[in-house]
Amino acid sequence: MNTSVPALVPDRLPDLRPKLARAQQWVAGLIAGVTPEQFGDPTPCEDLDVEKLIAHLWTGARRVEVMANGGDARSIPFLSDLPDGDLADGYRAVAEASRQAWAAADLSRPVAAPWGTVPGALALGGYLQEAVTHGWDLAVATGQPAEADEDLARAALAAAQRALPAQPRGGQIPFGPVVESAPDATPTQRLVNWTGRSSREWPRTAAAA
Repeated sequence: MNTSVPALVPDRLPDLRPKLARAQQWVAGLIAGVTPEQFGDPTPCEDLDVEKLIAHLWTGARRVEVMANGGDARSIPFLSDLPDGDLADGYRAVAEASRQAWAAADLSRPVAAPWGTVPGALALGGYLQEAVTHGWDLAVATGQPAEADEDLARAALAAAQRALPAQPRGGQIPFGPVVESAPDATPTQRLVNWTGRSSREWPRTAAAA
C-alpha cells in the first residue's frame, strides 16, 4: 500500500501521541512477560513467531522516531534478531526516544510512513493501532491478559477504520478480510477483528471472545 491520503484534513485528526505512549508502555509490560522458551511459539500473525513479533514491534517504535525527524520509515529495516539485554527495557528506551522526537512535532506535517506520505497525525494513528493489535497478538500467543485499556482500544479502532478501509484487503494491503465481531465483543476484540484476526481462535486470551 503506497498512497497519500488527501481527503483527510490534518488539523482535524486527533493528537494520539499520549495514547501511543500508553500503548507502548502496555506492550513493554507484555514483552517483559515473555520467556525465551516462548520465542518460537506461533502468533496470530501467521508469518511471525513470538520472537519475530517482538522484533517487529521494536522496528515499529524505531520507525516512529525516524518519521518525526523527517526520515523515511522504510529506511529502517525489520530487525532479524533481537538485541542483547533486557528486551522490555530496551523497547521502553526505543519508545521513549520516539515519544521525545514527536513531543514538539507538527502533526499536520507530511511524513514518509511505510504505506505512503501522510500527515503525521495519521501516521501515529497507524502505529497506535499496530501497537495495540500486535500487543494483543503477543498477549494471546504467550498466555497473558490480552485486553488493552478500553479508551486505547477505541482510539486504535477509530484510527484503523480511518486509514484501513474494509475493502480492498490482501495483496499490497497486508490485512485479511474483516472478521465479524460478536455482539458483546470488547473494543480490543473489535480492533483485532477489523484487522482480519479472529479473536475466537485464540483461547489463551484472558478474555473470551
